[in-house]
Amino acid sequence: MGFSSFPSRLPSLYLVVLFLIGSSLVSANFYDEFDITWGDGRGKIINGDLLTLSLDKTSGSGFESRNEYMYGKIDMQLKLVPGNSAGTVTAYYLSSKGSNWDEIDFEFLGNLSGDPYTLHTNVFSQGKGNREQQFHLWFDPTADFHTYSILWNPKHIVFSVDGTPIREFKNAESIGVPFPKDQPMRIHSSLWNADDWATRGGLVKTDWTQAPFTASYRNFKADACVVTSGKSSCSGSASSGSNPGWLSEDLDNTKQERLRWAQKNYMIYNYCSDSKRFPQGFPPECSMA
Repeated sequence: MGFSSFPSRLPSLYLVVLFLIGSSLVSANFYDEFDITWGDGRGKIINGDLLTLSLDKTSGSGFESRNEYMYGKIDMQLKLVPGNSAGTVTAYYLSSKGSNWDEIDFEFLGNLSGDPYTLHTNVFSQGKGNREQQFHLWFDPTADFHTYSILWNPKHIVFSVDGTPIREFKNAESIGVPFPKDQPMRIHSSLWNADDWATRGGLVKTDWTQAPFTASYRNFKADACVVTSGKSSCSGSASSGSNPGWLSEDLDNTKQERLRWAQKNYMIYNYCSDSKRFPQGFPPECSMA
């Protein structure tokens, strides 16, 4: 029947249609997934596939997800505030509620024109954070959209940029370190003024003549366990065959190499190396890094 030769004769238009159909399944509709929670009109959803947050001298803005998640593989494309963004912070994170909250943070600290953004990461478990790692990026995050991802499963939390892991926070419960595993979290993002600390420790202030400042979001994707009325959409244990692969995903050798590359070349601060901050010894999870 000659089936082996059939793919080579597929019309190019048909292939394009297949690609577009597949691509349309990747990104969710912002109207369905998120609510603008503050900013008095400064946060906007445009045609369902683009969301923008703006900041001026009066107010910033923010949004949060309608769903709560208990583990997930979450992608969002961001284009950060261009030009002189000193003093501004674009925060994108997962967080639960209460005084003993869990949180997984991306924060983008603005800078003067021509100087690099600082990507600030942190992990809170049961209300305790102080686990900062900071990076510069190997591209201009204001020139185009780039994908910022969080993999959160019972084994670890992995922060990635355009598919390259930059940080891994391992589950260290075996040595007494709490790990986010019991509290569902929503996705939050905000653009706000933090010129008392964000740029060079607060030495560089926000230039309001450059306002409004705007950050843009698109192509949100969440392969995640959604929690509704206390029940997760993922059944069984993490090893259950009915659960998605990311729920037990590790870093393969290639991703471990990329992680080492990113940390060697672009990490500018690691709490696990700050002996002045921890004169009595580093936190226990640092031994697993």
